[in-house]
Amino acid sequence: MHYQLLRGSSAVASRRVRNILGSVLGRDGWLCRSHEVKLVNTCSGDSVTIGEISYKLKTPRNPELVPLKYLSDSLPQAVAQHLRWIMQKDLLGQDVFLIGPPGPLRRSIAMQYLELTKREAEYVALSRDTTETDLKQRREIRSGTAFYIDQCAVRAATQGRVLVLEGLEKAERNVLPVLNNLLENREMQLEDGRFLMSAERYDKLLREHTKEELDSWKIVRVSEDFRVIALGLPVPKYKGNPLDPPLRSRFQARDVYYLPFKDQLELLYSAGPNVAAERVSQLLSLATTLCSQESSGLGLPDFPVDNLPAALHVLNTFPMLSSQQLVQRLYPYKSILGKDGHTAVESVLSRFELSDGRRQAAPSSVLSVSTSRESEGQADVTVQSAGEEVTFQVPAGDKELRPPNSSPTFINTPSHSQLLAEMMQSHMVKDLCLIGAKGCGKSVIAREFAEMLGYSMEQVMLYQDMTARDLLQQRYTLPNGDTAWRPSPLVTAALEGKLLLLDGIHRVNLGTLAVLSRLLHDRELDLYDGTRLLRWDRYQALKEQLQLSDQQMQERSILPIHRAFRVLALAEPPVVGGGSGSSRGQQQWLGPELLTMFLYHTVSPLARAEEAGLIQGLAPSVPMGAAEQLLQLTHSLRQTNDPTAQSLASSLSTRQLLRICRRLSRYPEESIAHAVNKACLSRFLPSLARASLEKALTSSSVQDPPDPAEQPQDHSCVVQDGVLTIGKVSAPVYNPDQKMKVPDVLFYDNPQHMMVMEDMLKDFLLGEHLLLVGNQGVGKNKIVDRFLHLLNRPREYLQLHRDTTVQTLTLQPSVRDGIITYEDSPLVKAVRHGHILVIDEADKAPTNVTCILKTLVESGEMILADGRRIVSDPLEAKGRPNIIVMHPDFRMLVLANRPGFPFLGNDFFGALGDIFSCHAVDNPKPQAELAMLRQYGPDVPEATLQKLVAAFGELRSMADQGTITYPYSTREVVNIVRHLQRFPNEGLANVVRNVFDFDSYNKDTREVLIEALHKHGIPIGAKPTSVHLAKELPLPEVRMTGYWTLNQGGNARRKLLCPTETRAVDVKGPAFLRVQSYPCHRQESRALSFTEEKAHWQIPMNEVNIICDAISSDDTLYVAMCNPVSLYSMTERGESIRCMELYDVFPRTISGVWQPFVTVAPLGSPLDGQVVLHEEQSNTVLHLDMGTGAVRRLVLSPDTDQTSSKASGWWSSKDQQGGHKMCRDFSRKNWLLFYKEDGNQLEVLDVLEGQVHSISLPINLKSVFLVAEDRWLLLESNTNKKFLLTKPMHTAVEDSGVCQLHSISEDPVSAGHGAASAEAVVPQMLSNEQLPNENLSATLEQKIVSPNRLLADSSCFAQIIVGFPDLMSPNEVYTFKRPVDLSAVKSSGSGSHTFFRGALRSGTAKRENCIALLSANQVVRAIPPSQVPLGDVYPKDVTPPLAAAYLEVTDLTSKKLKYIPVPRSMTVSPYTNWLSKVSDCDVLVAALGSGGVVTVDMGGYVRQWETGLDTLQRSLMEWRNMIGSEDGRPIQITIQRDSGLDVSAPKHGKLDPSNAPHVGGNQWSGGTGGRDTAGLGGKGGPYRLDAGHKVYQVSQAEKDAVPEEVRQAAREMAEKAFKERLKEIDMSEYDASTYERFSNAVRRQVQSLRIILDSLQAKGKERQWLKNQAMGELDDAKIIDGLTGEKSIYKRRGDLDPELGSPQQKPKRLRLLADVSGSMYRFNGVDGRLERSMEAVCMVMEALESYEHNFKYDIVGHSGDGCDIELVPADKTPKNDKQRLKVLKTMHAHAQFCMSGDYTLEATEASIRELAREEADEHFVVVLSDANLERYGIRPERFAQALTSDPQVNAFAIFIGSLGDQAERLQRTLPAGRSFVAMDTKQIPQILQQIFTSTMLSSA
Repeated sequence: MHYQLLRGSSAVASRRVRNILGSVLGRDGWLCRSHEVKLVNTCSGDSVTIGEISYKLKTPRNPELVPLKYLSDSLPQAVAQHLRWIMQKDLLGQDVFLIGPPGPLRRSIAMQYLELTKREAEYVALSRDTTETDLKQRREIRSGTAFYIDQCAVRAATQGRVLVLEGLEKAERNVLPVLNNLLENREMQLEDGRFLMSAERYDKLLREHTKEELDSWKIVRVSEDFRVIALGLPVPKYKGNPLDPPLRSRFQARDVYYLPFKDQLELLYSAGPNVAAERVSQLLSLATTLCSQESSGLGLPDFPVDNLPAALHVLNTFPMLSSQQLVQRLYPYKSILGKDGHTAVESVLSRFELSDGRRQAAPSSVLSVSTSRESEGQADVTVQSAGEEVTFQVPAGDKELRPPNSSPTFINTPSHSQLLAEMMQSHMVKDLCLIGAKGCGKSVIAREFAEMLGYSMEQVMLYQDMTARDLLQQRYTLPNGDTAWRPSPLVTAALEGKLLLLDGIHRVNLGTLAVLSRLLHDRELDLYDGTRLLRWDRYQALKEQLQLSDQQMQERSILPIHRAFRVLALAEPPVVGGGSGSSRGQQQWLGPELLTMFLYHTVSPLARAEEAGLIQGLAPSVPMGAAEQLLQLTHSLRQTNDPTAQSLASSLSTRQLLRICRRLSRYPEESIAHAVNKACLSRFLPSLARASLEKALTSSSVQDPPDPAEQPQDHSCVVQDGVLTIGKVSAPVYNPDQKMKVPDVLFYDNPQHMMVMEDMLKDFLLGEHLLLVGNQGVGKNKIVDRFLHLLNRPREYLQLHRDTTVQTLTLQPSVRDGIITYEDSPLVKAVRHGHILVIDEADKAPTNVTCILKTLVESGEMILADGRRIVSDPLEAKGRPNIIVMHPDFRMLVLANRPGFPFLGNDFFGALGDIFSCHAVDNPKPQAELAMLRQYGPDVPEATLQKLVAAFGELRSMADQGTITYPYSTREVVNIVRHLQRFPNEGLANVVRNVFDFDSYNKDTREVLIEALHKHGIPIGAKPTSVHLAKELPLPEVRMTGYWTLNQGGNARRKLLCPTETRAVDVKGPAFLRVQSYPCHRQESRALSFTEEKAHWQIPMNEVNIICDAISSDDTLYVAMCNPVSLYSMTERGESIRCMELYDVFPRTISGVWQPFVTVAPLGSPLDGQVVLHEEQSNTVLHLDMGTGAVRRLVLSPDTDQTSSKASGWWSSKDQQGGHKMCRDFSRKNWLLFYKEDGNQLEVLDVLEGQVHSISLPINLKSVFLVAEDRWLLLESNTNKKFLLTKPMHTAVEDSGVCQLHSISEDPVSAGHGAASAEAVVPQMLSNEQLPNENLSATLEQKIVSPNRLLADSSCFAQIIVGFPDLMSPNEVYTFKRPVDLSAVKSSGSGSHTFFRGALRSGTAKRENCIALLSANQVVRAIPPSQVPLGDVYPKDVTPPLAAAYLEVTDLTSKKLKYIPVPRSMTVSPYTNWLSKVSDCDVLVAALGSGGVVTVDMGGYVRQWETGLDTLQRSLMEWRNMIGSEDGRPIQITIQRDSGLDVSAPKHGKLDPSNAPHVGGNQWSGGTGGRDTAGLGGKGGPYRLDAGHKVYQVSQAEKDAVPEEVRQAAREMAEKAFKERLKEIDMSEYDASTYERFSNAVRRQVQSLRIILDSLQAKGKERQWLKNQAMGELDDAKIIDGLTGEKSIYKRRGDLDPELGSPQQKPKRLRLLADVSGSMYRFNGVDGRLERSMEAVCMVMEALESYEHNFKYDIVGHSGDGCDIELVPADKTPKNDKQRLKVLKTMHAHAQFCMSGDYTLEATEASIRELAREEADEHFVVVLSDANLERYGIRPERFAQALTSDPQVNAFAIFIGSLGDQAERLQRTLPAGRSFVAMDTKQIPQILQQIFTSTMLSSA
C-alpha cells in the first residue's frame, strides 16, 4: 500500500473520528504543537534539548541501571510534551506524579525520560504487602551478625538516582508517609542510626566541619540529582487507596491520558501494514469510545488501548479474522458485563461496523506444529482459518513438540480445537488468560497447549492471601545461618523459558498482582534482593554496550528473561455486576488494570454432542443410555436462567460428569440418580434447590430405584486371604510399613454405614480422592477410620481451623541454632510415604487456603514454602534437586460439615467439591441406628432404644425443615445409650437432659423439644408420683345361675335338618380408586403422667363424616366412615394412615335421605391387607384391596341385585324392614356369614373359593353368633329362643353336607329363688374362643378344665358358660350380675351432647361396643357416662371430667371393676341423630391383636389403651425406670482412704454413753469410717450398725420448689411491665390480645428466623488476619525477618476495613405480596386462609424488626380493587405491636369490602419490574395467593413466565390450598423451587421461613 494513500485514508479516518470524539477528548488532543527532541554535543558535555528546554547529561556511575531500548525512533508528539514537562520539573528539582488510566504508558514515559537523560533508575512496584523495610532498610544476617542493607529509596537518595514508585494506590495507608520528609526536605532518619541530609545543608556543614566529623556523626548526603517519579491511578475512579493529603501535596501531577487519536493511528498503521486503514481506525474509534467518561458512567471498564498494537499484529497475519472476535479477546465484554453493558458495547460495535462475528468464521483448528528453522526458540504453526492455511511463528519451549490430536488423555472437540487455534494466534503476541467455569477443562487445555509447543509447564496455584513475596522471592537461611532469598517458581520459569500457569488469578488480591504488571508488559522484574530481570533484547544490548560476559552480568545481578517465557492465566468467570454482597464477597476481579495485562479467551461449556464425544473417548465402556440421560439432565439445568439451577449445573461440571461416567463404566448397575445426588450433595441442599433438582431429575426421566433399605442387601464386610470385601466390592488389603499409623476404632457395623463404605471403596478403587460431608456426630471420622482399618492403610491426620494458613498446611518452620528448618506437615509425610491423608473439618479453614489442595489433586504438583516441590511423575523428578515424588498410594480423604446454617463454615464443597468424589453421610436410618445402639447398650430395654430413635428421627427432620436449628445426631444418642448402659437405674428422662440442657434457656426451642420427646413417650419433666390409673371397684360375687341344655332327644321335631345349596359368586370389577396416604402423628400419651392410655392420634377426616365401624386384624386397625363412605387403615406404630374414599361407589349419600351403614371384615392370609365391606341396607358386598386400590363388587344372590329404592331410610319411625347383617368373627379364615334380620336364609361366603353356600332355616332370625367355626348360635326373632346349628367343618359341594339345628333350653338353678325368669337373655357379645384354663380356674376359683365361652349382656358384667358349645351334657352358667340392668338406665345422651340428643333417640344403637380379652381375662365395654356409678368412682368434692364415654373394664381374675374415662372428642359432627344410631356413646371399641383395646371417637381421634393388669404393671415399671428413681435420700460423698493399719479381729467396740459421732479410731461402735468396729462405711467391721441419729429430710421436690409468694411477685412484675408497655404504645388490652393471637401462632418461626439472621450477621463480622503488625502472634511467613530483628513480623485478628473502592453493601430488598381479595375472606371460614396470610405478614414484620439495615422490605396487597394496595411502605415499617396490628386490621377490612376479581398476575409483574429498578444486593418477591387463577382465565404458563421474568429478582409463589387440586396442578407447571402449595394453611409461615433461609443464606 502506498504511503500517500495511507496518509490520505488516515486523514479521512481521523477527521471522521475527530467529529465523533472531539467532545470526548477536549481540545488538547488536537493541538499540533510539535516538540523536537535533540541531542546536542557541546564542549562542556552532552546535553538533551526538548523544545526549548535543555538538560545537561552526566555520565552514569552504574550504567547497567540506566533503562535501555525504551525510546522509539519516532516519538509521538504527546509523549514529547510529557517528556518536556518532566524535564521542567526535573530542572526545578521537583518530584512528579504521573497519573492516568491503567496500562504501561506512564511507566514507559518515565523510563524514556530516564533513558534520554541517562539517569540510573531505582524501580519499585508497590503492593499491599510493601512495608517500610522494603523502602528504607532491611536487615540481613551475614556470618551471625545482622547488617542493614539499604533499600531502593535510600540507595536512590544517596547515589543520586531516580526512584520510580509504581502503584501508589496499592500501598497500605501507613507505608508511604515514611517518604514524606525525604520528598519535602530530602531528610530521613535511618534504622542503623545514619541520617540522610539534603545536599545544600550538608555542603554548608562541610564548610565548617571535615568529612570525617560528619561521617562520625553518621550524616549522609542526599545527592542533588535524586528525584522521585511516582506513577499512580486516579482513585476514586479506579480501585485503591486514595492519596494521603500530605503526600499528595509533595508531588507535581501530570495527567498522562492515552495517546491522542492521531498518534495512536500512526502507531497502529505501522503495527499492521497489511490491514485496511478503514478497519484500523474503526477499531481505534471503538477503543476510544469505550474509554470515554460516558462509558465509565455506564459502568463499563476502560478498553485496554495499549493492547491494540498486539491485536493488530494478529490481524496483520490473519486479515480474515473477524474484528468482533478480536475485540472479544481484548475486551471480553460477554463475561464481565451484565445485560445493559452488553447492549451498550454491541451498539458501539455496530456503530463502527465491527459486529462481523457472524459473517466470518473463526480459525477452526491447528493443523501442524514444527520447529522453526530460521530462528531458534520458535515454532512454525499452521492454522486453518476461513478455508485458508496460514503459517506463522510463535515462541516455543525446549522440549519435543507434539503434533496436535496425538494425546491419549486429550479428546479434541470442535470447540476446543478452535480455542487452541485462537490461543496460538494470541500466543504470537502476548500472554493469555483463559476464563471458564470450574471443571470445564481449562487446565487440560492449558496442558495440551503447552505440550503442543514443547513447553515445560510451571503451575502456580494462587490463593487469596498470597503476598507479593510469595509470588516473587522468599527468604530462607543458608546452612551457616545467613539469610538469603530464594526465587519463586514464577521467577525460575521466567529465567528458564517455561510456560507459567497462574491458576486462579480471580482469587488473588489486585494489589498483589500489580507486582506482575511490569513483567507482563515489559518483561522486566526487580526482585527484593536487588536482582533485575531484563527482557532478552535489552539484556543483549546492555551486554554489548558494557562489553561484559554473562558471568559478569550475573555478578552485577542482572539476568535475562528467556525469550520463550510466556504466562497463561486461568480464572473463573467474573461475577457479573458482582458487588461486595454477592456470594462469598467475590468482587468483579476483571477490572481495567487486568484487562491490559492479557488477551482473554473464554472456555465455553461444551455443547452436548461434544460432551458426549468426550465421555465416549475418556470412559469408553460407559452404558450409552446412562450417558445420554446424564447429558440431558446437565444441559437442561445449564440452559435455564434460574440461579438455583445454574448453581446445580456448576456442580455437574464436565469434570464431575467424567467422574460419574468412569464410575458407571466400572459399575454399570448403579443408578444415575444416585450419582447425580452424590455429585450435587443433594442431601444438604437447601430445600428449594433440592426440589428443583428432583424436578429436573424427573423431567429427564432419571428415576431413583426403590430405596435399597427395602430389600435386605448383604452389607457385611469380610477380610479373607488378604482381600477385603464390603457388600459387592472387593479390594486387596494393603501391607503398610508403618503399622502403628493404621487407625483402630470401636465400630459397630450397621447397614447404612456399610453402604457408605462400599460406595467409598468403589471410588477409592477408581483412584479418586474422597470428600465426606455430613452434620456433626454422624460418624464421619468413625467411618473413615474403620475404612482405613479394614484396608489396613496408615493415615496422617490434619485438623483444620479458622487460623490455618497455606504454610501450616505444608510445612512448619522452626529455628534451630539460628537456622530455619522446616518440619514436614502430615500432608507432606503422606505424599512422601504413600499414606492416606485425612483432613478433618475442612470447612473451618478459609477456602483460599484449602484451594492449594486443588493442584495437588489435579496435577499432582505442589510447591512447598522451603522451595521443594512435590511431583507426581517420577520421570520429571530424575536428576532435579529438591523434588519429592508423590507416592502412588497417596490419597486424600476430606471431612467437612455440610454448608450453610448452623455450621456457617466456609463452603468447601462449593469451592473444591468437583475435584473430589463426594459422599453425603447422614444419620443412620431408624433400623440401622437401632441395630447400632443395641450394640452400644445391650442391656438397655428395647422400648427405650426405640423411643430414642423415633424421637431423634423426628428432631432431625425438624432440623431439616428448619423448625429447630441444631441438627441432633447419632453421636448424641450414642452418648445417652452409653450412660444408660452403665447406670441403668438412672431414668431416661434425666439422661436425655445431658443433650437437651443446652437448649433449656431458649423457651421456644425448649417447647418444641419437649413436645417432640413427649410425642414419643420420653417422660421428660414427669414426676414419679404422677400415676393416674382408674380407681378399682369390687365385682359382685360370681354365682351359678342356671344351665343351658342341648336337646338331642329322639323327637324329630327338635332336631331339624337344614338344606344347603352352593353357587359361584358373581364378581363385578375391579375398579381402581386412589389410596391416599396421610402422615400419622402418633403421640405417646404417657409423657407427663402414667394412665391406661398408651397413645393417641387423629384420623384426617372432615367433620361431617361419621365413623361407623372399627376393627383390627393383627396390628392393623380399620376404621369405616359412612358419610361419605370411606375406609381408613393404619398400623399401631405406622408412620402413615391410608384412606380410600368410596364416594363413587355409594353416590346416593347426598341430601341425607339414605344413610348407609357399613361393616368391615379384614381377611387373613393369603389375602392380607384386603377387606370385605358390607353395607347393611343395600346389602352391597365389596372386596377392597388397600394395597392397589382395587374395588370389586361381590353379588351373592342373583335375585336381590338391587334392593328396592323405596327404602326411604332407617331413621323413619316404622323400622319397617330389618337390615342385612354380616358375621365377621372368622373373617381371618376368609369366610363370612350374611343374614337378614327376620329372614330365614344364611349365606356363607367363601372368599378364596369364590362361592356362596346358602342355608335355609325353619326359623326367622333375630341374630347369629358364631361360637366356633362349625357351631353357630341362632336367636329366633320374636321369642329370643336359642338354637345351635352344627355343620360339617367344610361345606364341600360333593356331599352337600346337611346342617343340623338343635334347640337349647335355658333352665335356672332350682333353688328357692322364686320362679325362673321366663325371659331369655339377648347376648351383646359371645366369644368365639374359650378362656385359657388358668383364667377359667381363677375366675371360678376352682381348678377346672373345660370348653367354655364368655358371654356378656345388659344385665350382667360377664357370664361364663362352661362346657358350651362342645359338651352335650347340661352346661353350667356362671354370672357376675349387675346391680342394675344397663337397659334400665335409659341412656340420657352422652355427657357432652345431651342437648342435641335427648329427644332424638330412636331404636337401639347398631354397635354393642363390648369385647372380650380372653388372654387378659377381661370384658371391656364402652358405656355412656350416664350409666357409670360416678359417685363410687370419684370422691364427693371432685367434678368428674367431661368424657365421651367410659371404658368399663371387668377383670375376672382380680374380681375388680374399673371405669376409665375416654376424653371428649375435639370436634362434633352435626348429624347427632345419625350418630346416636351407631353407638350409645361417642366411641367405638375394638380389640387389638396385641392384647390392648382401641377406641375411636366420633371426632376421629384414635386412642390406644392398655387394660390387662400384667401389662399395666410391666409398663408402669418401665415408665418409672425411664423417669429414674429419685429416692429422696440425700447424696453422700464418701472418700475411701486406706489407713495403712491392718485389720485386727472384728469386734463390737465400746458403747459410747454420750453417743457422739465417731470417725475412725477403732474403738467405738456405731462410728463412721473406722476399721474393725461395727458402724457405717468402715473397712473391716463385722456388721453395719446405725446408732440411730434421726436424719431429718426435706423431700427433693420441696427443696426445688420456689416459694409461692416469690412466684406471685414475679407474675405481678411481668403483668405490670406488660401494662406499662401497652400504655406506652397506647394500645388497649383487647387489641393486645388480638395481636397476640397472630403473633403467638408464628412465634417459633420468628424466633428461628431471627436466630439465623443473627448468626449470619455474626459470620459477616468475622475478623480477619491483619499482617505486618508490631504485636500479636508470630507470622510464620516472617520468621526470618524476626531473626534479623525486624519489628513488624506479627499478625493479629482485626476487623478488616472494606477494600477501598469496593461497592458499599446494600440491603437485600424483599416484597411480600399478600392476597387480600374477596375470596380470601369468603373461604376463611373453610380453611382460615386469610388469618394464615395475616400470620405470615405478622411473621415478616416481626422477624425483620431491627434488621432494617440488612433487609428493606415492604408489604403490598392485591385484590379485585387493584394490584398495589400499600400495607407497609418500605420507609415506614411498623415499629411496635400497635402499628403491626393496624396493618393486619387493614388487611382484614380490605378483604371484607373489596371488589371481586384477581390481580395476582399483574401484581407479580408490577412488583418484579419495580424491584428490579431499585438498588439492592438481592431482590425477593414472595406472592401469597389462593390459586383461583383459572376462574379468571389466567393461564399457569403466564404466571410461570411472570415469576421468572427478571433473573435479578427471585420470585416465589405460595398458593393457599384451594378448591380441588387447582393449586397442585398449578405447581406442576411452575418452575421448581419457586412455588409452594400450602394445603394446610399452618404451613405458610414455615414455607416463608424456608424461602428466607434457603435463598438469603445462599448469599450470606
